Amino acid sequence: MEEYRLKGLSCPNCAAGMEQQIQKLEYGESAQLQYNSGKLKLDERVNLEQVEKILASDHASLIKNENGHAHEHGNSHNNVKWLLAISSAIFAAALLFDGLTNIPAIPFFLTAIILSGYQTFIKGLQNLMKLTFNIETLMTIALIGAVSIGEWKEGTLVAILFGLNEYLEGLGMEKARKSMESLLKIAPKEALRIREGIEEIVSIQDLNVNDIVLVKSGAKIPSDGIVESGYSSVNEAAITGEAMPVEKSANESVYGGSINNEGILRVKITKAYEDSSLAKILHLVEEAQETKTPTELFINRFSKYYTPIIMLISALVMLVPPLLFGGVFSEWFYQGLAVLIVGCPCALILSSPIANISGITRNARNGILVKGSVYLEQLGKIDTLAFDKTGTLTKGLPYVEKYEVYDQEHFLSVAAAVEKHSSHPLAKAIMTKVNSFPYREIEATNIETISGQGVRADINGKRHWVGNEKSVQHVTIPEDVRTSIDAMKHDGLTLVLVADEKHILGVFGVADEIREESESVIHALHLAGIKNTVMLTGDHEKTAEKVANRVGVRSYFGGLLPEDKVAKVKELTKEGKVAMIGDGINDAPALASADLGIAMGKGTDSAIETADIVLMQDHLSKLPEAVSIAKRVNRTIRVNIALALGLKLIALLLTIPGLLTLWIAILSDMGATILVTFISLTILWERKTKEKTHIHNEAEPQHS
Repeated sequence: MEEYRLKGLSCPNCAAGMEQQIQKLEYGESAQLQYNSGKLKLDERVNLEQVEKILASDHASLIKNENGHAHEHGNSHNNVKWLLAISSAIFAAALLFDGLTNIPAIPFFLTAIILSGYQTFIKGLQNLMKLTFNIETLMTIALIGAVSIGEWKEGTLVAILFGLNEYLEGLGMEKARKSMESLLKIAPKEALRIREGIEEIVSIQDLNVNDIVLVKSGAKIPSDGIVESGYSSVNEAAITGEAMPVEKSANESVYGGSINNEGILRVKITKAYEDSSLAKILHLVEEAQETKTPTELFINRFSKYYTPIIMLISALVMLVPPLLFGGVFSEWFYQGLAVLIVGCPCALILSSPIANISGITRNARNGILVKGSVYLEQLGKIDTLAFDKTGTLTKGLPYVEKYEVYDQEHFLSVAAAVEKHSSHPLAKAIMTKVNSFPYREIEATNIETISGQGVRADINGKRHWVGNEKSVQHVTIPEDVRTSIDAMKHDGLTLVLVADEKHILGVFGVADEIREESESVIHALHLAGIKNTVMLTGDHEKTAEKVANRVGVRSYFGGLLPEDKVAKVKELTKEGKVAMIGDGINDAPALASADLGIAMGKGTDSAIETADIVLMQDHLSKLPEAVSIAKRVNRTIRVNIALALGLKLIALLLTIPGLLTLWIAILSDMGATILVTFISLTILWERKTKEKTHIHNEAEPQHS
């Protein structure tokens, strides 16, 4: 399949119609015309000239992407602009001649109608022959009717305003597409590969796994890889949305599409570009544009019935007053034509896609990957957020939160001697704490790991233990030490005791470190309209209670197995819309059970593939903004629908006193279209002000 970019698409209904026409061409059965992203997928055997003729009927044109360069076929969008300008000038001249001279103005009006509306007229006639009733059909009937009763001025104005409306629709959608395309342009094009000591510039498509590339200052890293040598700071904003650069040195991973700020990095490619995090992100973002939300599907179904209903109302307006109430036929015929123009569903159809594209683009800039408009809409409806604890609200790395020393001379030295050779996470946490103090270095021998207890070793001819309470059963624990141990256990800490053959030398209380931003994120989520925040964890109750109180979630559940988390999520979904947030791997069952799955993974493959929404950062700080954007998108769509239908309803009500005119009808549609487009595009504007409102805890964390 060949893929083409399209320029000048202005109408979703027209795009669907053109897709059907292209599918009727030879080899065109599999053609896909994607209105939101402005793309056309074609069998390479399809005759392009025939395709271009079909596209030209809606002022659209092909842009074929060859070797990274865009080549436009036709420039019909600009042609429309000039035709409208010339038509407007002729219309103004016609009004002048009609008012000041005896020169017949009808030829001028006719010329202006033809220039601004001939393509609509041709398409409308073709649709009439097929008994297909869409906006072109309605406008053609209205123009013929206006001319037939001598309303040349208003007929011309309608043709020009309709052409302008179509042009502005195209511009609005083009703006939304360009915002998305600017995001997609972050993909690197070339790489500086080193092969047998020779540097060569190659396309990223030609890079293979294990290739070595040189990334100079200011250059983009071509694909995911590992730094072999060099040191630099790297801007990963394109992938994670993080503005702050990240320091990179040997053996550290880098993302394709990130920018090397200053030094020179020698990078070993670990993934072909099409398998890289960036390529997957861009592919998913492009796909996201074409998903249909329940709202959009409803609007599409509604618009199918809307136009025939308007035609029926138009016929009733034309016929009922003259036949039953003695009305003047020409006057009510004119009113009926105006009703036809009100029947244009364009503003209604545009009420959703531009807003959704803007929301997806805005989130992608922030490192939030929303896999489709349907998930964006769902995020805006969420009232309950369920968090996994480990790695989500906490860092997933143990650290020493408390410690008690009972033997100043030996405690730290013995702990270091036993733990410094271990790679166990608890040992690393203890060494981090020990290294923050001065201590006497000694060596341990005969180090032995005892399953379920800890480590035993010999130091200076004496046996020592570092482990849990089971490892020190041979020691009689004094009452004050027991009180201290019980207090740490009550605080939900994991205990690591250090002992010799007779005494407890000291105790480390280890915990999973809470992320610095967790409390502020939970607070911001409550401000953003999330009613209930819940923490689900496999840790014991005391640990769960402690973390819940620290971060401010409103309820928590501890001691849960993976299947228990699934059951709890299902239980929560009975009470409202629930999103589950986890790491995308261990929490996959719970993510799948929720109405919406949100994964944290900083670009890991499993996170991207598991969830409906992916936080490319390794923290939650952008989540409240993502929720706010989603809610704003949903509000915008509701406002757009109300405007689109409200302005048309007002126009229709004007038929009751007989005040509806052709130009009021077209302006009601045009005004709705412009307002809907403008309001939707404002989602792309980032607000610089920060919320200063504070919220009081509405409920204490509930133990369950």
